[in-house]
Amino acid sequence: MNVPRLLQQKIEKQIGKQKVILLYGTRRTGKTTIIENIAEKHGADVLLMQGEDMQVAELLGRRTIAGYRRLINGKKLIIIDEAQAIPEIGKVLKLMIDNIKGITLIVTGSSSFDLVNKTGEPLVGRNIVHYLYPVAQCELSATEDNLVTMQNLEDRLIYGSYPELWQLQNKDEQAEYLKQLVNSYLLKDLLMMENIKGAGVLFKLLQLLAWQVGSLVSTVELGNSLQINKLTVERYLDLLSKVFIIYPLSGYSGNLRKEITKSKKWFFYDNGIRNALINNFSPLGGRNDIGQLWEQYIISERMKYNSYRGYTPQYFFWRTYDGQEIDLLELQNGKLQAIECKWQSQKTKCPVAFEKAYPDASFMVLNQTNYLDWVTN
Repeated sequence: MNVPRLLQQKIEKQIGKQKVILLYGTRRTGKTTIIENIAEKHGADVLLMQGEDMQVAELLGRRTIAGYRRLINGKKLIIIDEAQAIPEIGKVLKLMIDNIKGITLIVTGSSSFDLVNKTGEPLVGRNIVHYLYPVAQCELSATEDNLVTMQNLEDRLIYGSYPELWQLQNKDEQAEYLKQLVNSYLLKDLLMMENIKGAGVLFKLLQLLAWQVGSLVSTVELGNSLQINKLTVERYLDLLSKVFIIYPLSGYSGNLRKEITKSKKWFFYDNGIRNALINNFSPLGGRNDIGQLWEQYIISERMKYNSYRGYTPQYFFWRTYDGQEIDLLELQNGKLQAIECKWQSQKTKCPVAFEKAYPDASFMVLNQTNYLDWVTN
């Protein structure tokens, strides 16, 4: 199945603006497919380079304007895939965009820490940043109706939405693909960095987080389980978030002393990756973690949807020490929206303490019958 990617449409509209367009996302989310589609449309005007090619890295690393002009040879669109592999890539991009008029640079990276750190200050005012995630439901809605979506919902809660899954013949192949993806690709970027103790520690850390999706996570307890210190755990969590595998939600507090604020909850951008880590691809009927899968799926789909439409709220969970809680809060321009995720269509009231503390906030419950309006429209 060929799913039209929303970011491709946005990027195409930005070509010709003398900008560096940065496209971030984990490996295998479809960045290369997007740039290849764009390159095909622009034909002879495109120079497409692979950043992990040593010859490309050497040519770009020489950093001379004359050399770049010879390399570009009049082309208007320069695309560099997996650019984080190129030393001092920020200086390379700055030199190009400042001195060669009439060009657009599209640069992809599978990890934000490399491109952010290496492009950072030199590209202020010169770049446009996009994030590509596993296929979003708002993208799938362009190719399927609501009935097909509901029929496929269970598979998406279990196997997730990485693009290549649709090319595989059966569920066993999908499960194996996801397990290989975790081991061969997603940790690759982190292990290339300095001061990482090894794949084993990272894998165990991700497994611990996978079991605790939707729960408060203690970095001290994680450190004790992994036999590493709290600061190392925090650094690894930060790195894992910068390669777009996981993301945190912090506790929200505005008015109440009894609100939990110091702890975080950690979620995975893709349910399939989470299930691969715990090696559980069982059907929903035989699982005891449906609530976790549903909560993670809804929050991640909402984040993708917001990101692609340029809506940038802050995200939180809300919980008090006496156990009242809400799964997700969105805060934008002082407006607070509270969302509770329930797999079954059961009546759920807003917690009394929240209502009293934030009377102007809206509250809604998302279940199988109404969630699509919140992640696709």
